[in-house]
Amino acid sequence: MLTGKVAIVTGGTRGIGRAVVRTFLEQHAEVVLCGSRQKTADRAVEELKAVNPTWYVEGIAPDLTKYESVKGAFQSVLNRHGHIDILVNNAGVSSAEPFSEYTPELYRRVMALNVDSVFHCARAVYDAMVKQGGGVILNTSSTMAGRGQSAGVAYPASKAAVNGLTLSLARELGPKGIRVNAVAPGITDTDMVRSLPKGAVEPLTARIPLGRAAKPEEIAGAYLFLASSAASYITGEILYVDGMVRV
Repeated sequence: MLTGKVAIVTGGTRGIGRAVVRTFLEQHAEVVLCGSRQKTADRAVEELKAVNPTWYVEGIAPDLTKYESVKGAFQSVLNRHGHIDILVNNAGVSSAEPFSEYTPELYRRVMALNVDSVFHCARAVYDAMVKQGGGVILNTSSTMAGRGQSAGVAYPASKAAVNGLTLSLARELGPKGIRVNAVAPGITDTDMVRSLPKGAVEPLTARIPLGRAAKPEEIAGAYLFLASSAASYITGEILYVDGMVRV
């Protein structure tokens, strides 16, 4: 489904991002994954190549909270490949501190990685996508964006901002052939969710009609669909992948 496509996936070393990277590789994309550190990115590349040595995957580690770092790293990708077709903005961080313990520094850290990086990465691929006549930008939102959570105020706030960026960019970039969508996962079996207090996760899982948390690979399928030509007439959507029923 993605033969000949070059994709950049931030937060691609673990969890949903890692599943997206592998799914894209299985569909014959050339993938550049971003990690928080070069060592972490290199390890993820080694592990993926151990699964299939024919996969083209490389790792980079720009500081996603700084535009110049992102711009330089993505330009290097463009120089090597000649085009960037898909950007997945998946890097993010959660928090569970009560508001009484929240500091401005923590708030800014969450917003910088969850929101600022989305802008930085999208802006860094914009010129190349316009020049080549199109592209796909996919952002990671969350079901928490629409309902909030009982602690960790910056996380749902950041994901609501991601939704706003997604919708606005879809309107503005659509005429240039660039589709912009978001995937909003629910409770997913990842390191981030497993690090949350047990009491915070079980009530959420109990409300899911399918009776369980999602597997990262199940979320990755939504990114594959939206990145592929099967979704060529879809833009400005927030696709909820949470096992819930909506009417």
